[in-house]
Amino acid sequence: MRLDAMELRRVELPLVTPFRTSFGTQTVRTALIVRAITDVGDGWGECVAEVEPLYSSEFLDAAELVICDHLVPRLFNAGDALTAATVAGLLAAVKGHPMAKAALEMAALDAELRAEGVSFATRLGAVRSEVDCGVSVGITSTISALVDLVGRYIDEGYRRIKLKIEPGWDIEPVAAVRARIGSLPLQVDANTAYTVADADHLARLDDFDLLLIEQPLPEDDLRGHAEVAKRVRTPICLDESIISARSAIEAIELGACSIVNIKAGRVGGYLEAVRVHDVCAARGVRVWCGGMLETGLGRAANLALAALPNFALPGDTSASARYWVHDLTDDFVLIDGRLRVPDGPGLGVAPLPDRLSEMTTNVSTLRRDARE
Repeated sequence: MRLDAMELRRVELPLVTPFRTSFGTQTVRTALIVRAITDVGDGWGECVAEVEPLYSSEFLDAAELVICDHLVPRLFNAGDALTAATVAGLLAAVKGHPMAKAALEMAALDAELRAEGVSFATRLGAVRSEVDCGVSVGITSTISALVDLVGRYIDEGYRRIKLKIEPGWDIEPVAAVRARIGSLPLQVDANTAYTVADADHLARLDDFDLLLIEQPLPEDDLRGHAEVAKRVRTPICLDESIISARSAIEAIELGACSIVNIKAGRVGGYLEAVRVHDVCAARGVRVWCGGMLETGLGRAANLALAALPNFALPGDTSASARYWVHDLTDDFVLIDGRLRVPDGPGLGVAPLPDRLSEMTTNVSTLRRDARE
């Protein structure tokens, strides 16, 4: 396969409900969509970096710059030898920037698989045609508003609730939601908001029969997570700390977690995400698929990933209507708490031309022939 051009497109999708975490509040999702134009056909990718460097050090302007100036030229240099499996190696000399790299690998993989008539799900190793879906609920203005919002998601059929927590917004909202939802699976996500000194406070969450506490401490504090894991009964799950299969092995061996949240953008692509899945499975550690407010493109790829055998817990693979009035692709619709895994070639979905045009705020194209 040969990469002839790479189109970069900024799109904006207003959120149905503002989404607040300890990193801030979003009302509009600005995403970077890439289209790999190759000699075997086109492929789509999505960069999940945020506008500001609050969730991670990556942010959208920097991702676009590194894609244009440092990453795509290396893919052009591969000539006819480019494959999705070679993307990571070709880009390895550029340090960091996993979300930017993941977007390009995703587009290359989509192009390759569309040409071969093979689905993402088949290529990644999926064993299910549908996946159980959870929903992530941000911090609300009041506990009663939170309970009402969670009630609506239960009525829609979601099979697991995840609550964002932070100091001052943890025990009381969790208690209220547990009282509302009964035995429905419930977990919490701290997004690095606590320290080891909060371990005894976090242990109070043991009373609510949670599936897990996600990323309570800063991402570089594996030993602190191991200490917290000794002092709470609820399983500790790592998100931001897991940036590769190697980091997953280290965290597991240190006792820093017993569950892992896998986000393809955070680990540098879907092929590395499969490797994270595999090393966790080999060590008896369950995984689940996190979300980054993806459009239908990223959601399709996430569903394929979440259908692998060791994805034992419902992920943040919510329906399109959870986030958008209109998705970039055909909507993903929740049926009995599940979403169908696309089975068409490649991602199995593509942007709808009218919606893509309507949502686009800027587009540019890098061409191989401009360098020759």
